[in-house]
Amino acid sequence: MANLEGTTVPVAIVGVGESDHVHKSGHSAAALARTAVDRALADAGLSPGDVDGFVIEGMSTAHTVPVDAMAQSLGLRHRPFSCQSSIAGAGLVGAPLIAQLAIESGLAEVVVTYFGLTLDPARGGAYAVHAEDPWKAAVEMPAGWFGQPVYFAAMAQRYAHEYGLPPEALAEVAGAARSHAARTPGALLPEPLDVTGYLASPMIATPLRKADCCLTNDGAIAFVMTTPERARDLTEKPVLVAGVGIAGAATTQTEYFTQRHDFLSLSTDSAARQALGMAGLSMHDVDIAELYDCFTITTIIQLEDLGVAPRGEGAAYVLDVGIGPRAPLPVNTHGGLLAHSYLLAGNHLIEAVRQLRGERGEGQVPDAEVALVTGLGIPDMACAVLTSDR
Repeated sequence: MANLEGTTVPVAIVGVGESDHVHKSGHSAAALARTAVDRALADAGLSPGDVDGFVIEGMSTAHTVPVDAMAQSLGLRHRPFSCQSSIAGAGLVGAPLIAQLAIESGLAEVVVTYFGLTLDPARGGAYAVHAEDPWKAAVEMPAGWFGQPVYFAAMAQRYAHEYGLPPEALAEVAGAARSHAARTPGALLPEPLDVTGYLASPMIATPLRKADCCLTNDGAIAFVMTTPERARDLTEKPVLVAGVGIAGAATTQTEYFTQRHDFLSLSTDSAARQALGMAGLSMHDVDIAELYDCFTITTIIQLEDLGVAPRGEGAAYVLDVGIGPRAPLPVNTHGGLLAHSYLLAGNHLIEAVRQLRGERGEGQVPDAEVALVTGLGIPDMACAVLTSDR
């Protein structure tokens, strides 16, 4: 592997935007994404005509909101640079790396990443993508092995078998997300959650309860990237993408959960090693972590992958040290996928930018200068390290 230590990704995030987060919007993913793009461009002080590049995730956006449709909607007469990144959360968090390459090579100067989502129950809702996989339909589904709660419950079961997993630890992750969401305008689940409330939550797939599962909702995000030099002309508080890492695994390692050989890692360690090495930083430098939290167990496993807690001690860490607003390392400071909104970690990136700008009001982490963001997109994990323009 190439040694990227100390080489900074020459790209800055200069504008962020999001639609309202609602359970049923009544709008298409394309309409929601256009709203997010408009707000991101306004935040950057740019117009649609300034955009000459797009990077999108490759799972659903290419079908629901293709670049050609977005470019036409924005009134762009030229054919902008466009590229698909990885899929889902990994595609969104990994997008700045492709934007950097496009900007560095002169293919684009202002690159937009967007994502819009509507989970229509009539089309299978959150399970739709998995239900359309013929291998899953032929092998896993007949055995009852279907649906994301089942997949990640298996990880939690394995963790419990190897190390022990008290329900109070999962409750702490879910409760911390709610505490952060209560400090975040527009979060979908800001109501407090204690252990008693957690234990009253319906069991979905043992040991995961409803409170362990991410939200299902409609919404959209967008962010605008350009050179650090241009960013400094546009805003007093540009946020630099100091490093990006993408760790790919064999498809069987993540997509087909019946075939996993390791239920206790999400490849976050490899992705973070790349991103932190590129930034010339370590986990000791990180002030906030925005971790892909589709289920509570993924937060615990990633804390171990990142070395925040030793292997097998992530559950003890969240109980003894905590990850809430007053923790040494606050995690998912907007509430994450569990309590803010389910937008595949795009909202994680936006939250990191706003924290580093110092714009989060009641939810602001004091003196936050370095943020680490992760995004899962089977079979990839991406990690981005963002810094204030120091």
